Parts: sequence; structure tokens; C-alpha cells
Amino acid sequence: MRKIILASRSPRRLELLSLITTDFSVMPSNFDERSITITEPYELVRALSFSKAGTIKSAPQDIVIGCDTVVFADGEILGIPQNKDEAYTMMNKLSGNTHSVITGVCVLKDHSVHQFECETKVTFLNLTEAEIDDYVSTDEPYDKAGGYGIQGKACLFVEKIEGDYANVVGLPISKLNVLLKGMMD
Repeated sequence: MRKIILASRSPRRLELLSLITTDFSVMPSNFDERSITITEPYELVRALSFSKAGTIKSAPQDIVIGCDTVVFADGEILGIPQNKDEAYTMMNKLSGNTHSVITGVCVLKDHSVHQFECETKVTFLNLTEAEIDDYVSTDEPYDKAGGYGIQGKACLFVEKIEGDYANVVGLPISKLNVLLKGMMD
């Protein structure tokens, strides 16, 4: 029997995938993301999503989904901030500017690899120092690429988005849904 496995511990990805199907299991990848030092965002998310999916032990007929999201601003990949200073620097960089949120998705099934990337442009309003200070004092920035989650308090900072909103949350489900439908037939 075929199973769908999400190789992620992200509660946001789990919630998004459940919009497509509730018949899946979660097996977080133990892949060490720091082992990949690629600096081009599309290549990075492609390599990370493939590596995450590839660490999951499953039957060949199973469908394994690996993904990774980065924020790319002014030629720099913004990862997950490790402390308040890093979160402040990231939010300051995003303030008043447009950045890209790029997610790579890798789906493994029957010894075949299906990969795609999705990019969404997000423009932030100009933020005051007090707004940034208040935000980085919450728990929100510290488990998200770029130091923010559009589905949380940071939605107050967004002037506009161009592209897939779900991609900014962490999983481009409309494109994934089309791919999965084709695999399930």
C-alpha cells in the first residue's frame, strides 16, 4: 500500500499538506542542512529538499515529500535567526524592501525524482525601530527563514505579495497538489 510521507517537522507544512490530504505521515528528516554551503537560492532549496527527502527510509511505491524555504534579500540568503540581534538585522533589511521567498519541493516515488521551486515576492512596509523591537521580542522569528512568518504577527508588515501565499508559509500546495494528483492516478 502506498503511503505519503512528509519529511518535515514544520507544523505549518503539516497544516498545509492536510489541505490536500489527511492521509499522510510525518517523518522529520535528520539531514544536517549546514552540510550544504550553496549560496545560489534556487540551487540551495533544490539540494536541501532532495537531501531531506532522500534521508527517509520508505518503500519504493511510497511518496516522500521533502522541502526547504529560504528568504533571499539584496543578494543574501536569510536563514533562521539564532538570536535577537540576528532577527533585528533581518527585519531591518526587509523593512521597506521587496524580497523573495523561494521554496524547493522534492517528491520521491518509485525511484524517480520530481522537483520544483516556487518564488513569491513579498514587499514589507517601512518599519519603525519600535515595531522591529516588539516583533523580535516575541517567539515568532526564531524558527522561520528570514525571521518572520506571514501567517503570524508579521502579516502586519506586508504591503503586498506577488505569487503564492502558501509558498511564503512554507509549502506551495497548489503546485504540489497538481503533482500529487498525477502520481496517484
